[in-house]
Amino acid sequence: MSEKKICDIAVIGAGPGGYVAAIRAAQMGKSVALIEKGLLGGCCLNVGCIPTKTLLAGASVLHNIKRSADFGITVGPVAVHYEKMKARKDQVVGKIRTSLEGLIKSNKIVIYRGNAQFESPHLLKITGQDNLFLQAEKIIIATGSVPLDIKAFPCDHERILNSTSILELTEIPKSLAIVGGGYIGCEFASLFAELGTKVTILEALPSILTAQGPTVSQFMTKTFTSKGVEIHTNVAVKSIENKKSHVHITLADGKTMDADLALVSVGRKVYTEGLALEKAGLKTTERGFIETNEKMETEVRGLYAIGDVTGKWMLAHVASHQGVVAASNAAGVDSKMHYEAVPAVVFTSPEIATVGLTLEQATQAGYAATAGTFPFMALGKAQATNDPEGFAQIISDKKTGQILGAISIGHEASNLIAEMALAIQNELTLESVMETIHAHPTMAEGWLEAAFMANETPIHFPPKIKR
Repeated sequence: MSEKKICDIAVIGAGPGGYVAAIRAAQMGKSVALIEKGLLGGCCLNVGCIPTKTLLAGASVLHNIKRSADFGITVGPVAVHYEKMKARKDQVVGKIRTSLEGLIKSNKIVIYRGNAQFESPHLLKITGQDNLFLQAEKIIIATGSVPLDIKAFPCDHERILNSTSILELTEIPKSLAIVGGGYIGCEFASLFAELGTKVTILEALPSILTAQGPTVSQFMTKTFTSKGVEIHTNVAVKSIENKKSHVHITLADGKTMDADLALVSVGRKVYTEGLALEKAGLKTTERGFIETNEKMETEVRGLYAIGDVTGKWMLAHVASHQGVVAASNAAGVDSKMHYEAVPAVVFTSPEIATVGLTLEQATQAGYAATAGTFPFMALGKAQATNDPEGFAQIISDKKTGQILGAISIGHEASNLIAEMALAIQNELTLESVMETIHAHPTMAEGWLEAAFMANETPIHFPPKIKR
């Protein structure tokens, strides 16, 4: 391997952080190399966001068909061909990946296929489909994360699955045990429960969706239970055995259960294997994260890290924004990350979307916090579309009216949260929302009404009775 190439900025990893960083750097006139050992698009496109949401879209269609009689529409017998749902998922992913490659190349970014390993802080050795040395003035690490495997019951990808291998199923299981009640586990619970699978969630913590706060956790526990999902909290899984025809699960308290399949969704771990970070002078934390400052700079001058490897927020859109910040700084334009208004969505049925602080977090932070909650059942649009489940909630500071956080559960929550992210990012107040005309009838009116509720001046909800 004697060939050596030189570029201004090299990006390791072509996920939603890496390819965005590469494009941003190229837009700023830099020569850019993008290194990827797997598929362009990373986890999000290939085994995460896009494939799961494609399958969930199919489940949503089924859900609407089931309730068609509520709209005066009668349908005949309905059959789900899961292998076709899976094939559509693959087709969608493939189409986007092809378009992504064209987008990257249109920005005159050179793609190298292979593993990247540091030889020094500014020299990479690439091995794989392409074999060469690459020297770069600046290097951005965007290698992402992989599903966390548990030594006591490692995934065999036959009956003990993780969030990647479960996407390859072509048949609907009759029963599914999900180890972990975080957002990944709950999305798959929602998917397969809709398809008729008997779903059981096993969560070690006192509640599911703990990271989303008690309001969300309590609401979704009630919703899942009403749909037949069995939830066990405060339980630890001791072992999972593949019995060929099913899995046998043993809990720490000695209780056992059987299921067709088990999904292990207990989190993700950062991926830096094979990078030889020590040759670049980089260290990682005890949890394997690469520490960065607000400019996404590491402790080594000229080296940046973005996405899951930073341990900030394991979300594709955060990685993309970090990519813009890192590339800007690498190109000599000052830019900083802010994490006060990071929206997060759980694509269950109904959808969950959050941004900023929960009421509990705001109170703990010292704010005189209050919450204004407006139920969607009081919205005309929700009644018209037969989607009355859920609510819009705004958390604000009583003293200043500043919006500190927001939660939406229900129809279109994933789209609705953008308004509150914009409000928090720009430090807007309840008054800002109340004075903004919202189109009628829309689900977005929920924010207007929630702001009025927080201000204790409700328009479309009875006032509190003062005693």
